Amino acid sequence: MKKNRLFIKLSLTTLLLSGLLGACKDEFLEIDPTGVYSEEALTNLKGAEGMLIAAYAALDGRPETQLTGSTNWVVGSVAADDANKGTEPSDFNSINDTELYLQLPSAQPASDKWLGVVDGIGMANQVLRTLVAATDISEADRTRIEGEARFLRGFYHMEGRKVFGTGFPWIPETAISNDDYKAITNQVEIWPQIEADLKFAYDNLPGKQAQKGRANKWAAGAFLAKAMLFQAKYPEALTIFNDVMANGTNAQGQKYALNANYGDNFRIATKNSTETIFAVQYTNKDGAANNANANYENNLNFPHGSGDKPGGCCGFFQPSQAFVNSFITDAEGLPIANPLIDNGITNDRLLTSAQAFTPYTGTVDPRLDHTVGRRGIQYLDWGPHPGRDWVRDVTNGGPYSPKKNVHSRAELAAGTAGTGDWGQPANALSFPLMRYSDLMLMAAEAEVQSGSLTNALTLVNAVRERAGSAASVVKKPDGTPAANYKVGLYPTFASKEAALAAILKERQLELGMEGHRKFDLVRWGIADVVLNAYVNFEKNYIVKFVNAKFTKGQDEYQPVPQNVIQTSRTASGTFNLKQNPGY
Repeated sequence: MKKNRLFIKLSLTTLLLSGLLGACKDEFLEIDPTGVYSEEALTNLKGAEGMLIAAYAALDGRPETQLTGSTNWVVGSVAADDANKGTEPSDFNSINDTELYLQLPSAQPASDKWLGVVDGIGMANQVLRTLVAATDISEADRTRIEGEARFLRGFYHMEGRKVFGTGFPWIPETAISNDDYKAITNQVEIWPQIEADLKFAYDNLPGKQAQKGRANKWAAGAFLAKAMLFQAKYPEALTIFNDVMANGTNAQGQKYALNANYGDNFRIATKNSTETIFAVQYTNKDGAANNANANYENNLNFPHGSGDKPGGCCGFFQPSQAFVNSFITDAEGLPIANPLIDNGITNDRLLTSAQAFTPYTGTVDPRLDHTVGRRGIQYLDWGPHPGRDWVRDVTNGGPYSPKKNVHSRAELAAGTAGTGDWGQPANALSFPLMRYSDLMLMAAEAEVQSGSLTNALTLVNAVRERAGSAASVVKKPDGTPAANYKVGLYPTFASKEAALAAILKERQLELGMEGHRKFDLVRWGIADVVLNAYVNFEKNYIVKFVNAKFTKGQDEYQPVPQNVIQTSRTASGTFNLKQNPGY
């Protein structure tokens, strides 16, 4: 039977023998597949566990492309106001179109994201089919494996729904043949099936798992509540959020809590902490050729240039000027009302490191310097960021570097970071798909929508208190603050509208460059207003934005890839998969 690449019907042999299996092997079940496996040989506990690992490994996407994984750095951040696509305009130019709202159904970012999501769904479905046929699995293991597989299937479908809207279909485990796949239709709401999968996992998974990277009951509950929030089911979501906050633990059984230091969320030694709800797991120097199990999806996103620095390639993911200005605080330490101002934080964009430079001296939120590398400010333990000397093309991406995905000098020396198959940086820094602070802010939103401004205020201020704590201040090597930091707490929320605006701003500051921003703007129905204001500001610094325009009713979602639609052609010549509006 000919394989349908875009709907992924990977053979059992491929699932076990692909490099995907190794992506989490030191934190999951160790498997050493050799030779060729028959389907009969895999319809057992060991085979089901192996295929489940492959379903987890799909979180990282495919090794031949950086856009199939779950970080959403392009479709969630570059397509919003977090970041610019850096380097020369001609390099990976299909990302330019996504950034400027010119995306086409033939473009790579949408096609790759679709492919990565369907990879994960196909692997989760194979686990569920195997459970039906296997006879040596205990009821306890069967329930756990089904819970994890359905969690992953629900997660991947949620990814598809967020990126493609109702253009993304539900793909059941009963789809096996080409005719099965051709019969699948889209433009039908799939949230009910997503909820059903996540609820099964919430109801049936244990609170503690044998390995750190596995989903547990509380991760399932968190994502179930998030799915409800996306549908504006606020009271229902709040009930589950409150359960998770009151009783939830990470996979090691540690009660969820904010890390004392905001920056610990992005360090290798402190990954999978009490703040981690669910994360993509990476390892380095674990025996895999070319460090293939390291953070491959981010290997385009390190600082560029030569010399003593954490990267060498490629600078594709550069914080925007608008995003940097968002961290300016007022006299009370609260976010300023209008960060889209010409006299915001500047980096003297065209200066080299040899030219005199005076850093911005106004007050800022310290999360800025955990998220953004800016000229003159300590960049992890690599010394002060040199500005444009770490940038490939400052006129196309700006002078700033990302920070959350980058390893420190100490991590490199310790062997938890290294190089990949073509010399690119590679590290073992996990990528958080949901952190506890994310959940707290979603719970605050549900509280506001359910009528309690007081409870929402408590949650938002808890996140802000950690951000402004002494432990979270970015420091110079001598222990003094690297900049003029000030974070204040909201005294009250004067209205529902003020509370929601504060929560949206807090999500921007807390979760910036983590792939969430566009999805927040879309579900709030304000993407066109916010992003058109953004491009009108950013064009003052980056000329490529001069003709960019977000079109309401179209650009909220990516187009269904044209080659995917072609695979749904029936014998009568019609297509069961339809294109999203506007494309």
